[in-house]
Amino acid sequence: MSDFAYPLHEECGVFGIYDRAGTEDVAAAAYSALYALQHRGQESCGIAVNDDGVINGHRDLGLVNEVFTPAVLASLANPNAHMATGHVRYATAGSRVRANAQPMIVRHGRGTMALCHNGNLTNAIELRRQLENEGAIFHGSSDTEVICYLITRNRLRMGSIETAISKTMDVLEGAYSLVIMSATKLIAVRDPRGYRPLCIGTLPGGGYVFASESCALDAAGATLLRDVEPGEIVVADAKTGELRSIKDHCGRPDTQMCVFEFIYFSRPDSIIEGSSVHEARKQAGRFLAQEHPVEADVVIGVPDSGLDAALGYSQESGIPYGIGFIKNKYIGRTFIQGSQKQRENSVRIKLNVVSSTVKGKRVVLVDDSIVRGTTSARIIKLLRDAGATEVHFMVSAPPFKYPCYFGTDIPDQKLLVATGRTVEQINEVIGADTLGYLSTEHVVQLAKNAKCGFCTACFTGEYAVKPDEVLSTDIHERHLNDRPKDEKKLGE
Repeated sequence: MSDFAYPLHEECGVFGIYDRAGTEDVAAAAYSALYALQHRGQESCGIAVNDDGVINGHRDLGLVNEVFTPAVLASLANPNAHMATGHVRYATAGSRVRANAQPMIVRHGRGTMALCHNGNLTNAIELRRQLENEGAIFHGSSDTEVICYLITRNRLRMGSIETAISKTMDVLEGAYSLVIMSATKLIAVRDPRGYRPLCIGTLPGGGYVFASESCALDAAGATLLRDVEPGEIVVADAKTGELRSIKDHCGRPDTQMCVFEFIYFSRPDSIIEGSSVHEARKQAGRFLAQEHPVEADVVIGVPDSGLDAALGYSQESGIPYGIGFIKNKYIGRTFIQGSQKQRENSVRIKLNVVSSTVKGKRVVLVDDSIVRGTTSARIIKLLRDAGATEVHFMVSAPPFKYPCYFGTDIPDQKLLVATGRTVEQINEVIGADTLGYLSTEHVVQLAKNAKCGFCTACFTGEYAVKPDEVLSTDIHERHLNDRPKDEKKLGE
């Protein structure tokens, strides 16, 4: 993602482990998995551990290695614990406070539940309002807490947690991939349209692992079994040691995984819906070369997700591939969130041009997207300053024109450079010699073996489901003067 000053973020990564053999340190396995999923959320993280039905955990703001110090990990380590869940978060709904960190642990009359959520509900505001009118009390502002409350309420009325989850799914709209841990069960849940990924792995000594991406299975020493189907509830039962499936909500014809999982969000070494993310990104580059052929001397990519697409462009076009940028891996998220001047300078500090690759050459520059366009312009200027004679900018996604309601923090439409502009006008903003975007026709063909449809609403504006109200900051987190007139009385 070229816009380091405003990178897109996918909301979360989820993980769960059930060790049937009792030979794993489940807290350590969760820690390793969250490290592998760190790219999905760098704001907060947490781990919950189940010791024979007693669930405790730790969560906080910060990166995985910041939150889980050796002392904290040691406090979670327990040879009697056979189950654990873990979560990394980046907020797209709900503010950046510790109360919104996950897993969320809920204690109720039937036991304890720990829940991890990836995605965004489109009817969260409506559901929360209904619950509050019935007397519900919320501690945070995320839609995850709404899911927790609904499942808990149904669990108090029903015979099993999986029945309560199925009942809750009847009223949820939007994107949700969940990992839920009860006293004796580890459960994976995916919304009926399958917006966000979720997979199942097996442990060598017996047991199962659930995760947003297969790279987390690798980190935990598990082997990929399959993906959780859209609408499926998968239960790993510690009483029987078996895995079972509930498919009451499966079978929708309009499955819509977020196509940006393949373009940007997921790690290249992950396998999602049967397709390699690395190969999908190379395919994007091949399509770009077919759609936008140019005469050039070298193809380079913007680290990291632009590199695979650049390799594909090179292979298809026959233009040599080169390393054009070195990325500074030691600049953290705190830098990005600094002053405006820091954000403006972030590209020069985060990226440095390998001048010998581009000097005196016609360069094809490949990136996965353009958000605001300002950073893309700075990157192109870096190349020209390093001696590139031409810069042809190729984007391995169509133009962003519309908001996302399913867990991607695409900024306000007014801030998107593609909104209301032609490709030629966008190119005037970024200053390339030519600009080429991947077509909407080809973007849904990147993952050759995928057995699902894809959501492209941020490119086309065609939503399978859209909220009646635009998701916004929780009312209690707004100043009184910023609230609608009919809601100012909440402060009295």
